[in-house]
Amino acid sequence: MIQAKFSITDGHREFLEQRGQYGFKDKSEVVRTALDHLRHELMRRQLADSADIYAEIYSGDEETREWNDSELSKWPE
Repeated sequence: MIQAKFSITDGHREFLEQRGQYGFKDKSEVVRTALDHLRHELMRRQLADSADIYAEIYSGDEETREWNDSELSKWPE
């Protein structure tokens, strides 16, 4: 496993020292879990932003909406 050195606040240090209360075996597991959660949240935000852009484009494209409506009417209920 790769090791890294970084600075944290006193509050972060206190949280890491209480890791056992939250079920973490060591400080590294806390940091890895936090980074995984951050990565997933950033990806979720990026996906949501992308969906918003597509929705905006779609709302202004009458031809595409008409085509989609036509095709959707052919789907079984």
